[in-house]
Amino acid sequence: MKINLPKLPRHLSLPVLPKLPILLPVVFVLVLLLFLTRQTLLLAKRSISLQEKFDQTNASLTVSQEHLASKSAELEEFQNQDQVKINRELNQNLKNIKNTYTSAVSTYEDLLRLKEQTGKTDDLDSLFTQVLLDLAKEDYLSAQGKLSELGGKIDTEQDRLVAAAVPVPQNVPESTSPPGSGYSRQSVPTDAGSFLVSLVAADLNSARVIVDTASDGDCHNDCPVLSLATFVSRNGAFAGINGSYFCPASYPSCGGKTNTFDTLAMNKNKTYFNSDNNVYSTIPAVIFGDGWVRFVGQTLEWGRDTGVNGVLANKPLLVSGGNIVFSGGGEAKEGARGGRSFVANKGSTVYIGVVHSATVAESAKVMKALGMENALNLDDGGSTALWSNGYKVGPGRDLPNVILFVGK
Repeated sequence: MKINLPKLPRHLSLPVLPKLPILLPVVFVLVLLLFLTRQTLLLAKRSISLQEKFDQTNASLTVSQEHLASKSAELEEFQNQDQVKINRELNQNLKNIKNTYTSAVSTYEDLLRLKEQTGKTDDLDSLFTQVLLDLAKEDYLSAQGKLSELGGKIDTEQDRLVAAAVPVPQNVPESTSPPGSGYSRQSVPTDAGSFLVSLVAADLNSARVIVDTASDGDCHNDCPVLSLATFVSRNGAFAGINGSYFCPASYPSCGGKTNTFDTLAMNKNKTYFNSDNNVYSTIPAVIFGDGWVRFVGQTLEWGRDTGVNGVLANKPLLVSGGNIVFSGGGEAKEGARGGRSFVANKGSTVYIGVVHSATVAESAKVMKALGMENALNLDDGGSTALWSNGYKVGPGRDLPNVILFVGK
């Protein structure tokens, strides 16, 4: 059965909705407007935040610049304060103290060396005492002036001693022939004048030459030393002489290396000293064997043979092969006059001795005049000592090493 529904009135009819494609653009525009509005608000907020941070950073930078300027001003003010100036003055004073004391030590050692040559130093001793008084009062300028004056007077006295050699006593015989054995004291003429020489001869066919040391091995400070007489006595030697250069306790500059010697040596016990020291490997040395003696111009020419009786290095070599090989121009102290110790040979005879009141170059002339084939300079000054049935020269200061003649 068909049912017919009643028709509604026209004014009550349902609205007809627009079609969906027409609504989409409207919705898109609305969404886009909302998005753009939100982004604009976010950007505005972020811009405000960045500006605030920039303002804060700029403010901090301004504060830092002001702080830096303040600290710079404080630093400049501090540098101008008296304490900074005082520190600078203290540093300068310390420098003056160091320089003055260094000069005082050097001058004092020059004075000691002069005393070893002459006893007439009372005026110089008095002037050095005044230097010490100035140092005690911290008057370094005055002390330095007196040290300069003292140094000049020491140099003048050294020059006077060089120019005026001590005359040989009239009762001493003149001869250019050294003794064949034993002790001799003679005047030796040279083209530089006549010189008093004290020397002892030993024939290697009937005697041995040895080197003895106070220390049993290498020593670098506060080393043992003995008198020449003690060395002679403990070895039963009939003659002896001081050995190589060393740093005596009386010299202030030897602090920390008292009584040390740096050159090569081999003692009677076959012990080599300073074997690892290459600083002095180019200086001469003498080697004593059974029935022979050899001189070398440089210690590096010699090995570490213990089959010999003794080895000792020192400088300079005076004569080699009968010719003078040292004529001066070395250290200043070598040009001063004093007792010049030596060891030399003529054939199988070895000589030890002292040329009195001579420079090292004059000692070489004496060796040549005596007909020595080879000769080596030894320590001198306050160390000079020669023994032959008693002291012939010296006794001098205690020694770290010596050369001895002993019977076979």
